[in-house]
Amino acid sequence: MLKKQSDIIRRLSDGEMLKQLYFSQLLMLCTAILMGVFLFDDTGSFFSLWNGYDLRILTYGVPLAVFVIIIDLAVMKWVPEHMYDDEGINEKLFRSRSYPHILVLTLFIAFTEEILFRGVIQTHFGIWTASIIFALLHFRYLRKWLLFVMVVSISFLLGISFLATNNLFIPVTAHFLIDAVFAFQIRFQHVRRSLHDGDVKDREEEKGAGKGSG
Repeated sequence: MLKKQSDIIRRLSDGEMLKQLYFSQLLMLCTAILMGVFLFDDTGSFFSLWNGYDLRILTYGVPLAVFVIIIDLAVMKWVPEHMYDDEGINEKLFRSRSYPHILVLTLFIAFTEEILFRGVIQTHFGIWTASIIFALLHFRYLRKWLLFVMVVSISFLLGISFLATNNLFIPVTAHFLIDAVFAFQIRFQHVRRSLHDGDVKDREEEKGAGKGSG
């Protein structure tokens, strides 16, 4: 079943996958709102979880993101690619997006997922429940044990940051920075490959023209 779902995702075009991503994120947001209506006593209880003036956004959220990014880069450098490859799904999502679109998209993802998993589920059912559900919903990683462990670990770290601060802006900030950095990396590498391929093609055409004139 997981293989079939993964195959379906890979067959989607870039545009179709983007629509699917927005749909899934909106579904998470609606789920969070619906659960929140029943689980929170009032809207004030939910909004008390947000504090934009908390300096720990910079002292907790940013260092956490940097730590995760460094670990991920180390894994990509030292571990065989097939162990962390997500079968090109993230590349298809981000390779053709503009940089402003990537910022908007990763910020939207960070807010919707943290509202649901940390703001609603972890607040009422605990960090382990939130982390496990978070990992299971990223089903495409279930067949890759290393990716699965990494996703669970990152989710748990985000949960700890919220548990320690009781401020949703902190895991949102970390989540956003992690996703944005790797999405930018995918986009940058795609642009660089395209430019390189274009240069190679131009040189081949010039050689062909030179032979023809000779």
